[in-house]
Amino acid sequence: MTGQDTQGEPPEEATPVKVAGQTIHPGERRRIELPTGVLATGSALPLPLEVLHGTRPGPRIWMSAAIHGDELNGVEIIRKLLSELHPQRLAGTILAVPIVNVQGFLLESRYLPDRRDLNRSFPGSPRGSMASRLAHLFMQEVVRGCSLGLDLHTGSDQRTNLPQIRADLSDPETARLARAFGAPILIHAGLRDGSLRAAATARGTRVLVFEGGEARRFDRTVIEAGTSGILRVLRELGMRGGGPIPPAQPSLESRDTSWIRAGRGGLLRLDVDLGERVEKGRRIGVIRDAFGEHALPVRSNRSGVVVGLTRSPTVNRGDALAHLAVLEGSVNPSAPPPTTGRSHQDP
Repeated sequence: MTGQDTQGEPPEEATPVKVAGQTIHPGERRRIELPTGVLATGSALPLPLEVLHGTRPGPRIWMSAAIHGDELNGVEIIRKLLSELHPQRLAGTILAVPIVNVQGFLLESRYLPDRRDLNRSFPGSPRGSMASRLAHLFMQEVVRGCSLGLDLHTGSDQRTNLPQIRADLSDPETARLARAFGAPILIHAGLRDGSLRAAATARGTRVLVFEGGEARRFDRTVIEAGTSGILRVLRELGMRGGGPIPPAQPSLESRDTSWIRAGRGGLLRLDVDLGERVEKGRRIGVIRDAFGEHALPVRSNRSGVVVGLTRSPTVNRGDALAHLAVLEGSVNPSAPPPTTGRSHQDP
C-alpha cells in the first residue's frame, strides 16, 4: 500500500511538489491564495487553499467544501481535519479548500452574486462568467494532478440529508474507497453535467461526494461522520497511519432513490426521521390546512430508507417531502420509477 516501507529497504522520501506555481517541500504545510478577481472596491478576492505535503510518497488528493456558499458542515469538517493532520506524518499530498464559493459564503447564499450555481459551471472557462472562471481556476490549480477528490455538501432548499456518499459504485476502486469511508449509506449516483464530479471524472479523477445535514447549520453528528470518514479513506490510501478513528459500521447501499412529493398544499407534519426504514404504504406524514382540517395522509410508494427530508412545514403541491433510497437486494416490483432521473445525482 502507498506510503508503507518495504522490508529491508530504507523508507522512500518524497520530492517537492508544485501547487499554483509554488514549490512545496516534503513535510511542509503552506497556505496559498489563488487570485479570483477584484471587487468593486478595488480589493482582491482570493480563493484560499492549504497544502499539506507529506514526507513520504503517496497520492495527491483534494478536499473541498462550500461550492454552494451556504453549505457549512464541510467547512467545519475540513477545519477539524487540518487541525489533526500533520505533513511530517503524512504520505502524499492534500490540497484543502474549505470555502470554494467565497462570495456565496460571505453572502450566505448557495449561488454566486450573478445567481449562477458553481456546481453547474465546471469545467469552466478562463473567459466565461464569474462562475465559469472560478470553476476553471479550481480545475487547473486544485483538481489537476489529483487522483481523488472529496467534495463535501449539505441539503439545500430547506432540506436535510442523512450522512451519505454519492459516487460511481460500479467502479471497483471508487466503491472500495466509498466503503472505507463508512457513511451510513452509499448511493450509486449518475453524473450531472456541469458538476465538479463530472468534470473531474472526465479527467480521470475519482470523486466521493459527501452529503449530510442542511444549509446554514452546523450538525455535530454530520461533522463527526464526515471527519471520521475522510480519515478512514486516508488510512485506506496509505496516506495516514493507524490512529483513534471510530470504527464504521458496514454501509447500506442503494442504486435507486426518489422523492415522495406533496399531493396538495398545506401544513406538513412528518412522522419519520432520517435513517428510518419504511415499508411501502406506510404513512410518513400528513398535510392539513391552517385550521387542522382536510387532512391528507402522505404515504410511501416504496420500501426504503429515509435519506432526505424537507424542513419546511409549509408545502405546495409537488414539493419534495421525503427522499427514499431502496436498499440493494430489496425488491419493489410495483413501485413507480423515480419522479426525476436526477434524484440521486450530484447536488
